[in-house]
Amino acid sequence: MDAIRAAAEKAKEASYRLQDLALELRNDALRSVIEQLQERKQEIVSANQLDLREAQSAGLQSSLLKRLNYDGSKIQESVRQLESLIDQEDPIGRVISRIELDHGLILTRTSCPIGVIGVVFESRPDALIQISSLCIKSGNAVLLKGGSEAKNTNEALAKLIDQAIVGTDNRFKDAVQLLSTREEFRGLLALNDLVDLIIPRGSNELVRSIQASTKIPVLGHAAGVCHTYVHEDADLEMAAKVCFDAKCQYPAVCNAMETLLVHRGIAEALLPRLANDYEKAGVELRGDDPSSKIIKVHPAEEKDWWTEYNDLVLAIKIVGSLDEAIDHINKFGSHHTDAIITKDQTSANKFMDLVDSSSVMWNCSTRFADGYRYGLGAEVGISTSKTHARGPVGLEGLTIYKYRLSGSGQIVADYVGEKARDFTHRKLS
Repeated sequence: MDAIRAAAEKAKEASYRLQDLALELRNDALRSVIEQLQERKQEIVSANQLDLREAQSAGLQSSLLKRLNYDGSKIQESVRQLESLIDQEDPIGRVISRIELDHGLILTRTSCPIGVIGVVFESRPDALIQISSLCIKSGNAVLLKGGSEAKNTNEALAKLIDQAIVGTDNRFKDAVQLLSTREEFRGLLALNDLVDLIIPRGSNELVRSIQASTKIPVLGHAAGVCHTYVHEDADLEMAAKVCFDAKCQYPAVCNAMETLLVHRGIAEALLPRLANDYEKAGVELRGDDPSSKIIKVHPAEEKDWWTEYNDLVLAIKIVGSLDEAIDHINKFGSHHTDAIITKDQTSANKFMDLVDSSSVMWNCSTRFADGYRYGLGAEVGISTSKTHARGPVGLEGLTIYKYRLSGSGQIVADYVGEKARDFTHRKLS
C-alpha cells in the first residue's frame, strides 16, 4: 500500500507540472512516441507474440485473443491516431464562457485538466497507447493497469512511452506509470485524496466491481449491447451492407451490433439475404419465433436480449413498429450505440430522439462509435453515464473547468443591503 500511495503522490506532483507545459511541448512528446513506435516496432511485436502464445496455451477465448493482438498494422493504426491527436486543438485553457458580473468584474470559465486518472483495461495493448497519449495532450497524469494476458506488450509500450516523453522534457517524469498487479490497482481505488477519476475498460463484471469498490468517480460503460433496427421502408442493399459491417467487421469490440431488430413488413425480404451473408462469415444466429419461420436460427432466450457476445453471435427479433423497436432498445440495451436503417427522416429523428443511448445513428454502422472515427484523435473509453462526459471520451472528456474571477477591488458588502449595487450579469463574447 505504501508503494502504490507513493506512485499516486508522484502522479499528483506530475499532474501539477503538466498543467504548465506548452502545447507544442506536449505535441513534441507525442511525436517522440511515434518515432519510438516506428523504431522499436519489432521489439513490440515480439513481446506481443509472446503474450499471444501464452494466452493461447491458457485457453483464452478467441474474441479476447483478437483484442490482444498488436501487430504491425495495429502499431500503424496507433501512429495514425497519434498524428490525428497532435492536430487537435489545445484542450487546456479553452474559454468556455465569459460573464461581466459588474463593470470591471469579469468571470471566465476555462477548461483545465482533471488531474490524476487511474485506468484499468483488459486484453487490448492499443488502449495503453490511446489512453497515455490522450492524457499527455490533455495535461493529466495517468496510472495504468493492463490485463495480465498482455503483460509483456504493456511493459514494452509503457517503457517506450516513458522514455519518449521524459526524453522530450524531464517534467514529464511520472506522468505515465504502469501498475503491475491487481492488488496495486485495488489499493489505488482507496486513494480518493490523490486520484481524481477512474476509467475501467473491460467486462461488465470489471466495471461494476470497480464502481462498487471506490469513492472516486468512475467513467465508463458496463456493457455494449448495441442494436440495429431495420425499418419497413429501408433500402435492402443498404441494410444488408450496414448490418453485416456492424456485426462482422470486428465482433470483439463494444460497438459491434449484438441484436438485430427487423420490422415484420420487411423481414421476409431481408432476413434470408442477411442469413446467407452471416452464414458465410460464420455467425451463429439466435432468433425469436417469428424469425425462425423465415430463416434457420437457434431459439433465442430472454437472456440473449441482454447479452454482449463480443463474438460471431447475433440475436434477431422481428418487431411490429418503430415504437416497439425503441421500447426494446431502451429496455434491453446498455445505452451505448444504436442505429436505425430507414429512408424516412421523420422516423430516423424519432428514433434518435427517443433511444436513450450515448450514440444514435441513421443509415450507418454502429462501429463508427469511436473516438478516432469521431475526430477526437483517440479515446480513453466510451461513457454511457449522463454526467461530465458521454459517448467516446477524447480530449474534451479528460478536462474539467475552473472559474476565474478578475476584479479591481470589488467587495461583496457593496452588493448587499438597501444601497446595494446591481449585478449586470452580461454575457461577453
